[in-house]
Amino acid sequence: MRHAAAANGPAGPADRADGPRGSIRRLHETGAGVERLLAGLALGLMAVLPLVDMGTRWVAGAGVPAARPLVQHLMLWVALLGAGLAAREGRLLALATPQLITRAGPRRVLRVLTGMFLTAACALLFRSALALVALEREAGTPLVLGIPVWVAQAIMPAGFALVGLRAIVRTSDDVPGRALAALAGAAGVWLATGPAWLEAVPAWPGVVAVIIMALLGLPIFAALGAVAALLFLGDGIPLAALPAESYRLAVSPTLAAIPLFTLTGFLLAEGNAAHRLLRVFQALFGWLPGGTAVVMVLIFAFFTVLTGGSGVTILALGGLAFHTLRADGYRDGFTMGLLTSSASLGLLLPPALPLILYGIVAQVSIEDLFIGGLLPGLLLIGMTAGWGIREGLRSGTARPPFRAREAFAALRDAKWDLFLPVFILVAIFGGFATLVEAAALTVAYAFVMQAIIHRDIARPRDLGRVLTRASVVLGGVLVILAAAMGLTSYLVDARVPMAAVEWMQQRVHSPLVFLLLLNLLLLAVGCMMDIFSATVVVVPLLVPLGLAYGIDPVHLGIIFVANLELGYLTPPVGMNLFLAAYRFERPLGEVMRSVLPLLALFAAGVLLITYVPWLTTGLLEATGRR
Repeated sequence: MRHAAAANGPAGPADRADGPRGSIRRLHETGAGVERLLAGLALGLMAVLPLVDMGTRWVAGAGVPAARPLVQHLMLWVALLGAGLAAREGRLLALATPQLITRAGPRRVLRVLTGMFLTAACALLFRSALALVALEREAGTPLVLGIPVWVAQAIMPAGFALVGLRAIVRTSDDVPGRALAALAGAAGVWLATGPAWLEAVPAWPGVVAVIIMALLGLPIFAALGAVAALLFLGDGIPLAALPAESYRLAVSPTLAAIPLFTLTGFLLAEGNAAHRLLRVFQALFGWLPGGTAVVMVLIFAFFTVLTGGSGVTILALGGLAFHTLRADGYRDGFTMGLLTSSASLGLLLPPALPLILYGIVAQVSIEDLFIGGLLPGLLLIGMTAGWGIREGLRSGTARPPFRAREAFAALRDAKWDLFLPVFILVAIFGGFATLVEAAALTVAYAFVMQAIIHRDIARPRDLGRVLTRASVVLGGVLVILAAAMGLTSYLVDARVPMAAVEWMQQRVHSPLVFLLLLNLLLLAVGCMMDIFSATVVVVPLLVPLGLAYGIDPVHLGIIFVANLELGYLTPPVGMNLFLAAYRFERPLGEVMRSVLPLLALFAAGVLLITYVPWLTTGLLEATGRR
C-alpha cells in the first residue's frame, strides 16, 4: 500500500491524517509485542529454573541458590505484565452485572464511570508501589546475583501505570470521556500523597462508592486495591504498607505453583488433548445411559483441575462439548445446564489451584487439603454424572455398544494424557519434589507430550501463543491476589477476625448452626467474588471462627472451596452463567434456568460435605495424617 501511494503522487489530506494515527497504532502494537515477549519469558523462566535447580541438586548434591528467589520474584513480573495485557484486551476480571444493562446510553455512562474509578485506583496503587520501591532502593537489600530487590519490585509501579493508561484509552471512544478518566487518575495520584485533612474525613463514603462501582463492573482488583488504600489513608498508615503485603504474598515459597499448573492446563488445551480424552471416555463410558453426558462431566473436571478456573474450561471446551451433546440428541436446556455446572467441577481434586491458595493463606498443609478434597470432589462429580445418566434414561439418547478394540486403541493414543495426574501425585506425595518443583515437572511433561509426542505444538509461534494466553489469564488473577492481600492486612491489623469470633460466640453456640450460617455466607461470597480474591480476603476471617467452633482446618477448607464452587452457578451474578451465555450465544435468562436443577443438586452435595466430616477426614485418618 505504501508503494501504491507513492506512485500516485503526494499524499492527500486523508493520508496525512492517517499517518500519525498509523504510527501511533504501530507503536502501540510494538509495545504490546514487547509486553507479550517479556510476560512469556518470565513465565517460561518460572518453569525452567526449578528444573535446573532439581537437576543440579540430583547431579551435584547442591541446587542453584538463586533459582528459588528468582522464581518467586518472577511472579511479580508475570502478574503485572499479564495484567497489562489483560487490560489491553479488556479481560480484567469483574462482576458481570453490566451485561444486564442493554440500553446504549446507560452503558456508555457506566463505561466512563468505571473507567474513571479504575484509573483512580491504578493511580493509588501506582503511587503506593512507587513509595515501596523508593524505600527498598534506599535500603539497598540484595536479591541474587548482585541484583537489588527494588529492581524486581519496579515492575509493580510500572504495571499499575500501564493498566491505568490503558484504562484511560478504553474508558471512551471520544476525547471528553478519556479526559475525565485522566483527571480521575491525577486525583488518585494526589490523594495518594495523603493530604493532612484526609485523616479527619471518614473513609466509609469512599468505600461505599467503590463497592457500588464494583457491583457495576469495576474490575475486582481495582475495587479491592482502592478500598484498602482508602482505609490505609483514613488511618494515617503510609501507603507503602499496601504493596508491601502484596509483595510478601508474591514471594511466598509455594505460590509459584499456581501459574505453573495453569500453564500446564493451557498446554493441554492447545491441540488435540481434549479430542483424545473424549475418545477414551466415550469408548469406556459411552455405552451407559447418558454416556456422552458422563464423558463431558469427566473431561470438564479434568481440565478444571489444572487450569484452576472454570471460565477457561467453558471457553476452551464449551463449543466442542455443546455440539457433541447436541449431535447425540440431548436437549439444549440440559446441555447448557450440564456444561455450565461441570465447568466448576474439579476444584476439590489435587492439584486444584484453589486448594493450594487456601493452604498458603490459612497455613494448612496443602498435601492434607489434596487428600481431604478427594472424596468430596468425586462425590460432586458422581452426582453430576448421575444427572447425566438420568437424562439419558429419560430421553433415550443413543448408546453405542462397548467395543474393546476401540477402548484399547483410545487408551493407547491418550495414555500420556491420562498418566499426567498420576505423575503429579507421585511427584508430590512420593517426596521427589516440592510443590513448585512438581508443578515445573508437570509443565515439562505437558510440553514434551504436546510438542514431541503428539506434535500439537509444532512451531515456536504455537508455544508463544500458549504463553501469552496463560499470561493474560494469570495477570487477571494474580493482580487480584496482590490487591486483596493489602485489604486482608488491614482487616487483620484492625482485629476484625477476633471481633467476628467474639460476636459469633455470643450469639451462636452450636457448631451445626455455625456451619449452616457459614454455607449461606460463602454462597453469597461466591456469587460476588472470584474464588482467588475470596480466599485471600475471607479465609483469614474464617480460620479463627473455625477454630473457635472446633472445625477441623482441612474440613473448613473443603467446605470453603465447595461453597465457592457452588457460587459460580448462583443467579444472578454467578460467573459461569455469564461465561456460558457468551460461549453458547444464548440469552442469560435461558442459561440461568438451565442450571437450576444442577444448582439444587450441587447444594445437596455441599450440605453433605459440610455435615458429614468423614468425607473430608476419612482418607486423612486412613493414611495416618489424623
